[in-house]
Amino acid sequence: MAFKRLLASLGAGGASVETVLTEVNVVPGGVVQGQVHIQGGSVDQRIEGLSVGLQARVEVESGDQEYKRDIEFARMRLGGEFQLEPGAVHTVPFGLEIPWETPITVFSGHQLPGMNIGVTTELAIARAVDSGDLDPVNVHPLPAQQAIIDAFGQLGFRFKNADMEQGHIRGTRQRLPFYQEIEFHPPSQYRGLNQVELSFVADDRAMDVVLEMDKKGGLFSESSDTFRSFQVGLHDFQNTDWAGYLNQWLSEVGSRRNWF
Repeated sequence: MAFKRLLASLGAGGASVETVLTEVNVVPGGVVQGQVHIQGGSVDQRIEGLSVGLQARVEVESGDQEYKRDIEFARMRLGGEFQLEPGAVHTVPFGLEIPWETPITVFSGHQLPGMNIGVTTELAIARAVDSGDLDPVNVHPLPAQQAIIDAFGQLGFRFKNADMEQGHIRGTRQRLPFYQEIEFHPPSQYRGLNQVELSFVADDRAMDVVLEMDKKGGLFSESSDTFRSFQVGLHDFQNTDWAGYLNQWLSEVGSRRNWF
């Protein structure tokens, strides 16, 4: 028995955990629901805690180098300590809130490359290696976000790339330690324009829409006429012609710079 306990402390023959999501498709501000199944191992073990959270793989710039790291940006503890008998099975349901700022991972019905967001599960076991799990979720745009994305499509812009970057966008309601950038290829009528980058920073009432055209690198700069940030209500966005709004801004900046 002592040898079995030693193996269990090293992760062999110990408890295992599996998370099953009821629905993998969510939206910012929504709830992802599921169940955590805990299977006892070959010996009894003391479970010190069970929690679920949300994790994103984010780009980090450090000097001249770039690398990716996993950032947990939400966490919920499920229950307290308990004793897990050998072979016993426990099922724990949960509902984990999706922060309003959570980046979208689905664009026009397709999974965005490189957007890795999932539900993490951590089972803390006394005197043993923590047992964990990661289950991907599909984050769809809010209706207000979809309206802005659709406006770019109406103007002929094509999706180029998306990433999540560690840092903050100045002048927004951002709370998370990272943000998403969605990059678009411009249509031919916007000659001289390399790309447009779009970021959403939402809460339960409204969202900041951050746009930057022909970005050459560096941080967002509000002093540049190629930068624009405006607020959109989550419930009254339907009253604006967003394609017309975007076209007017692009045309004004382009004409001043002799791009178009």
